[in-house]
Amino acid sequence: MRRAQAFVWAGVAVAFISMPMAAARAGTLAGAEPAPYVIDGDAILEPLDGRRGDAAVGQQLIGERHRSLCILCHAVPEGAAQLQGTLAPGLAGIGSRLSEGQIRLRIVDMKRLNPASIMPAYHALRPGVRTAQAWQGKPVLGAAEIEHLVAYLVTLKE
Repeated sequence: MRRAQAFVWAGVAVAFISMPMAAARAGTLAGAEPAPYVIDGDAILEPLDGRRGDAAVGQQLIGERHRSLCILCHAVPEGAAQLQGTLAPGLAGIGSRLSEGQIRLRIVDMKRLNPASIMPAYHALRPGVRTAQAWQGKPVLGAAEIEHLVAYLVTLKE
């Protein structure tokens, strides 16, 4: 059973989701319980499943319109321009503008930073947030997938 908790520690708002240890050790796959994480300011400093992602896998994943959904709204430096979105900021140079932890939080739960954002919470379960029927009660992307995306996005420097 998942349990969300939030508290203030040393003046910093901290939130985490706890889950059974077996699931935490196994890592999270898309559609399973979210991995636990700690929010520090505007970032999640540590990898969700304790492991860094693979940038090459992240680059492939970001281009998969039906899996990661990123390029439905964002443009990336590679790929066919006509297949990329223009609803959200382009991702070229994001690794120069944001830290690894800031990128991680934005993918996990952008609505925590900007409640009006149209970007879905890809790894957080937010009660009361409208979610497509297929994803109600489960994250869109697993912890390893989030880490692969983060590993790729931090390489996009200007």
